[in-house]
Parts: sequence; C-alpha cells; structure tokens
Amino acid sequence: MPTITIDKDGTTFDCAEGDTILRGALRAGLGMSYSCNVGSCGNCRFELIDGEVEHARTDPPAWNERDLKRNRWLGCQAVPKTDCRIKFRPDAGSISRDLPAQRKATLVSVTQMTRDISEVVLKTSGSDAFRPGQYALLSVPGIAGGRPYSMANLGGEDGIWRFLIKRIPSGALTGHLFDTAKPGDTVQLDGPYGTAWLRDDCDRDIVLLGGGSGLSPMVSIARGAAAAGMLDRAKLHFFYGGRGQADLFDVDAVLGSDLAGKVTFTAGLSEPEAGWTGASGLLPAIARDTLGDGLAEARLYFAGPAAMAQAVQLMAHEAGVAPDRMHFDEFY
Repeated sequence: MPTITIDKDGTTFDCAEGDTILRGALRAGLGMSYSCNVGSCGNCRFELIDGEVEHARTDPPAWNERDLKRNRWLGCQAVPKTDCRIKFRPDAGSISRDLPAQRKATLVSVTQMTRDISEVVLKTSGSDAFRPGQYALLSVPGIAGGRPYSMANLGGEDGIWRFLIKRIPSGALTGHLFDTAKPGDTVQLDGPYGTAWLRDDCDRDIVLLGGGSGLSPMVSIARGAAAAGMLDRAKLHFFYGGRGQADLFDVDAVLGSDLAGKVTFTAGLSEPEAGWTGASGLLPAIARDTLGDGLAEARLYFAGPAAMAQAVQLMAHEAGVAPDRMHFDEFY
C-alpha cells in the first residue's frame, strides 16, 4: 500500500491498492480540492515531487501536455505505483463530514420517472450517512471507472440510497442499470463525495435549479431543508428545466405531497409543445425573472448540464448573489 507524503508539512496517508490519491486523501480526512471526481474539472491538480503515478483514465479532459511537462497530475485519476511526495494547496472545505468509503450495494429497484430518468434504489449495510446534495461513485464489474450520481434521499434510511439517474445515449453504466441489471445484483458504491451540500444553519431563502439528472441532488436538498426545519423560517423555490413536456415529472410523486405543498415549484421548457402554458425559455432566465431582486439575498444550489450550470453562474453573478452562496459540483 503506497504511502503519500504532503510536501508542505510531512503529513502522510496510505492509498489502498487501485485507489486514487484524491480519494485516499479524502478517506483520511485530508482536504484536497476537487469537484467532479472523474477527470473533467481539473480542481484536484497536484504537483508530483517524488514517486510514480499513472492516470486511471488515459484521456481525462482536464489534463494536457502542459500539465505533464510541469509534473502536475489529477488527484482523482492518479493511482500511485510507489510511495509519493506531492504538493497541493490544502482545502479544509473539501473534507466531508462523513468520510467516503467503498462498499457493496444491492440493487433494489429501477423505476422510470420521465422519458429518460429513472429512480435507482440501492441498499448497503453499515454506515449510510451523507449530507443532502452529495454524490457517490457507482460502478459494476466489466465497466471501467466509477460514474458520479447524486443521491435524492437523505442519509440514515436503513442503508437505502436513492438516485434519479438520466439515461446517457450509448452510456455503458446507465444502459446496464436500465436494461440489464436485475434486483439483487451487486453495485459498487463509493462515497459520499461533493461539497455542494445543504447549509442548514442558514435562514436565507433557498433557490434550487436542476436540469436533467441534476434533479436528484435538488430533491435531496429540498428534503433536507424540510427535515432541518428550515422551511418554517425561509422559502424554498425549486426550478426544474427540460426541453419538452416528456421531461417533466409528477412533483408529488418525487417530492412527496407534504413537501411539495411547502415548496414553490416552477417547471420551465426550452422547446415547449403547442398548448404548454407554463414557463418557457432557459432556466436561469426563468429564475431571474420570477424572483427579481429577491434572488440576490438567497442561497443558490444548482446541478445540470454544463451549459446550464455556466449560464446559472453568470446569471447569479449579474443578480448579485455572493460567490459563497452559490453551491454546485462540476461532474458533467
């Protein structure tokens, strides 16, 4: 088992066979910046001072020849082959309250919710604690790499982990889960991860924006806010965007009728069919036009396709939302 030494202060941690440096650090309770966990965002870059690593993914989008020349690697992809000494900027905010761990899960059910989103329910033994808005990496034998999916429920539900997962065209894992897997099959679950969890010590209004499978963490955050009593002192505005009406879902079925009655829910379609009477256009604009000046004082959580997330950041910045009140994980 390779030992990793942090160059700045000599702190060490062990990295299990096949584990990445990022995940080894997080499991040890050490703060290393990250977001996507799959090589797409580049937030977990580190400098390799001594030792040997290799990337689990041969073509991570956030890594290039310039990084290689500077001996910079991605923590979420770097698997140590020897003991290593590394350099990175510590980030206490990346440390999860519930340290991530690998565990075996059993597939309970797969239930279709929209034309391309299904609820996937897994069950594990042992600890099932996580914060609303966090995610886990799921993998199955024969399909390389773990895929990040956000939980839609709350931790501590007798080992139940619920995910609202969107089918990806030609996606190996979603194809397996939706078309091949059977109840009782084993799925590897690694988590929890993510820093866009619910800040439940805040009295500000909450604004949630989700698109596609970005629905899942928004549902978890809404449930967490209700469970923490936040909705007794603040409003929660939930915006969900799709292209057409087939992308929408039964709000009572997903949130539960009690919670749905406490939330102001707005569905917006970018390509609505004839007869649609709800909000139309891009979701960031719908949220801005609906909330007006009130948006600047709210706490904002969002998840969805890359283009939507970038547009939400721009909209929020222009609306005056402080950066420390915008929360999202970049795993698209």
